[in-house]
Amino acid sequence: MSSPAGSALRARAARVLAAVLGEGRSLKAMLAAAMPSVADSRDRALLEAICFGALRHRRRYEFALSQWLAKPLAARDYPVHCLLLAGLAQLDALGLPAHAAVAATAEATRDLGRPPLVGLVNALLRRASREPLPASTDPAIATSHPDWLVAQLAADWPDDVAALLEANNRPAPMWLRVNPGQLGIDRLLRSLREDGLSAAPSPMLPNAARLDDPIAVERLPFWHTGEVSVQDGAAQLAVLALDPRPDDRVLDACAAPGGKTTQIAERLFPGEGELLALDIEARRLAQVVAYLERLGLDYPRVHVQLADAGQPEAWWDGRPFDAILLDAPCSATGIIRRQPDIKWHRRATDITALVAQQARLLDALWPLVRPGGRLLYATCSVLRDENERQVDAFLARTADAVAVPLDERFGRISGAGRQRLPGEDGMDGFFYALVRKAG
Repeated sequence: MSSPAGSALRARAARVLAAVLGEGRSLKAMLAAAMPSVADSRDRALLEAICFGALRHRRRYEFALSQWLAKPLAARDYPVHCLLLAGLAQLDALGLPAHAAVAATAEATRDLGRPPLVGLVNALLRRASREPLPASTDPAIATSHPDWLVAQLAADWPDDVAALLEANNRPAPMWLRVNPGQLGIDRLLRSLREDGLSAAPSPMLPNAARLDDPIAVERLPFWHTGEVSVQDGAAQLAVLALDPRPDDRVLDACAAPGGKTTQIAERLFPGEGELLALDIEARRLAQVVAYLERLGLDYPRVHVQLADAGQPEAWWDGRPFDAILLDAPCSATGIIRRQPDIKWHRRATDITALVAQQARLLDALWPLVRPGGRLLYATCSVLRDENERQVDAFLARTADAVAVPLDERFGRISGAGRQRLPGEDGMDGFFYALVRKAG
């Protein structure tokens, strides 16, 4: 018997989910590996949407399955468990017609090599198409978050926790950035409208536009000529807070994947400034190099180096920097809406190690700032231990570090810095603290 159209795609989604949830693999990496074998762009979009939906709502779907199954599936059938998550995502999160989603997903059980379970998958998904999913009063289950993260967000943001959890499960818009030396934002907006795409400028970011309905980057005007980048508005704000000037010597201490690196390079050109971009992982540093090359920013005063920013004795030439951007390794709890697998990969025990790493980087980089120079500490986290408390502790132990106030564009006041929560002004969650060296 031939499988209904779409069963292979559902099986592929189940395999991606099994790798992400069962093996701790990155969703971004698994989708990147799976996409080349999917010829149709509509199928690629569906594969991505199914995986995102299943991971955003995983815990709620697993609760429903626990109520409907007499006993959990065997460990060897974990890919079928993930196929059920994919099926529920199609019916619930994506709202696909049941007649298409159920049949194709049930047949995908054969593609996974488990034909005896076709009937079970079919019955469960048909039930889901007729009945509301069983609901839980536990907020962690109802919003599909791990218990520890709900508790931490409630402690850090008691007045905002409900909105924060909801925002984490909403799809994010697509933010664009133009190189102001090559392209005006008005021209980009006009081209987008001519292509039938609805985009809006940002009152806070003069070189940015927001598309509420993301599209493939290949469809973006000026993408192939290197005049447009995709970068969330909150990430763009980090470079605005640092405010690199054309003649500054700038360090981007944790540069990958390169969005802020290229944004800084755009601001330095055509001055006499210099940019050093570091990253500790060769694979990720290659992304920075490719990003610079695509935008034509790989000019002689931009240097890329494989190095641990926390060990400057191994790479620093002794010349101080006017400005340092420390976009520090963090829990990434501010970008869950873009990377829903963060919810299931991050552990409460990770935070202590991250906080120690952030403090190490701050202390190691501070001596490299010239007197009167500045360092911007930024994270894509919403946890106070990594943000407000981290910076307050740094200021308390560093006599010549002076906090510089940032304005309301950068979010709400949070200690010596500013905090944006996910979804505010359509942006990701981000923290910013600008520190000047006295002297």
